Amino acid sequence: MTVFHFLNCAVLTFGPHVVYYSATPLSEYDTIGTSVKAAVVYLGAALVKLVCLATFLKVPDANDSFDPYQELMKILIGFIDVAGLYFALTQYIFQGLEANANLVMTLSLAALGSLMWLRKNKPRTLIPIIYACALLLATMPSITSYLRRSLEWQTPKVVGFELFSSLVMAFISWQLFSACQRPM
Repeated sequence: MTVFHFLNCAVLTFGPHVVYYSATPLSEYDTIGTSVKAAVVYLGAALVKLVCLATFLKVPDANDSFDPYQELMKILIGFIDVAGLYFALTQYIFQGLEANANLVMTLSLAALGSLMWLRKNKPRTLIPIIYACALLLATMPSITSYLRRSLEWQTPKVVGFELFSSLVMAFISWQLFSACQRPM
């Protein structure tokens, strides 16, 4: 029964998408590799989850009381879906995090640029700090390229550096922008 349920879920999940994919111009973009990888990961995770559910959980009777062990097993087996998503999306997670870090850096650079050229009555003591931070943000792509190529940092380490540095620079930009908004 578990195998039948698994096959039924697989057909209902992927059947309409296969028909839609083959009937539209979407197939011209050669996304079949990613789709097949996602399908294999999903089917593998679903099969493992169903086998674990059938093996480790008992069917509750009408007069059974609350069993914390069974509930904990349901929760742990539910994390199989999370593991499947992780394996299917690992490289895309890093790309998304890196894109968000770059967005924060770009917004910080835009805020500093508006301070440099549009704000006329900024405190004189903050001008070198504003220009130094803007220069650092403008060279950040070169810095991350150096970390990847010369120091041979792996993707998770580079993305972590980008996230940390973007948050620090956003905080500094916010503080500088707030300091320039105060009346002199």
